[in-house]
Amino acid sequence: MSSTAWKEAAYDETWHTTIASLRRRRLEDPTFSLDDTRGILRHLYIQEGNDWVGRGELQDIKVQATIAAHESLLAEWEAETRGTD
Repeated sequence: MSSTAWKEAAYDETWHTTIASLRRRRLEDPTFSLDDTRGILRHLYIQEGNDWVGRGELQDIKVQATIAAHESLLAEWEAETRGTD
């Protein structure tokens, strides 16, 4: 595995797992809302910035992928709400 392939694999696995979980939660939990997603995303941004102890490259990648998955879900959901794709 190349020096960057493991990073891409970790990112992709985290993103796909997270987006699948979010989509499932959206379908199965009637109380889960756009505001909930925005709130989680705000906390993830804070977590991303709170790296003063150095969590390591793998955890940084996972946090970035988790944020990207939440941003993707939010964009999808907001587009649906506006009636556009």
